[in-house]
Amino acid sequence: MDDITVARALHVVSVVLWIGGVAFVTTVLLPAARLLKAPQERMQLFDQIERRFAWQARLSTLIVGLTGFYMLYRFDMWDRFRHGAYWWIDAMIAVWMLFTVMLFVLEPLLLNRWLLAQSKLKPDATFRAVAWLHRILLFISLVTVLGAVMGSHGLLLFE
Repeated sequence: MDDITVARALHVVSVVLWIGGVAFVTTVLLPAARLLKAPQERMQLFDQIERRFAWQARLSTLIVGLTGFYMLYRFDMWDRFRHGAYWWIDAMIAVWMLFTVMLFVLEPLLLNRWLLAQSKLKPDATFRAVAWLHRILLFISLVTVLGAVMGSHGLLLFE
């Protein structure tokens, strides 16, 4: 069995589950909640559904991190961090770190309770902020995925 092929396949499938889930939340769940629920109920619905997705996202980001660092090690690609043409590797790690901190630290320890409390005080503003945060995270994630696919297939920008 080719360990690199398995690592790459697990990496890609996990990215699809993770970023695909972010896309679903951003483009389907949040707009539907906004249309279907009263302002006071929006964050409750979002929280109920997002908590179920959080475990999928945590597992996916864990696999992405393990396989990504394994491929860096196995291919000995550490020197690529010194070259602007490989910006997408830095971006992948930055996006992974951002989501990992949010999923494993900020959400369970702070964000969930804080957002629910804020949604009781300012339901519309809190929901809009959550929606905008998801749009920004999705945009950054998709630019990174696009750059990673192009770069890993030889299209290097900023050479």
